[in-house]
Amino acid sequence: MNVSIQRDACTSCGTCWETCPDFFEENPDDHFSQVREKFRSAGAIAEGISPDDLEACVRDAADLCPVQIISIAD
Repeated sequence: MNVSIQRDACTSCGTCWETCPDFFEENPDDHFSQVREKFRSAGAIAEGISPDDLEACVRDAADLCPVQIISIAD
């Protein structure tokens, strides 16, 4: 499953990295959400591929995001 984050609209609320900390993390420089390095697509911090065992929590994080900036494509 492909995941992308609109980082320019992120409010740094922490919902995604608290809901699914194995996939999402807070960027230490700008405090916006990013994909953990091992799941990034071509090194892009805002794009990644979720492994099957994390799909449920990635979907939960996307659903719970208050500004709906996490997109999922199967």
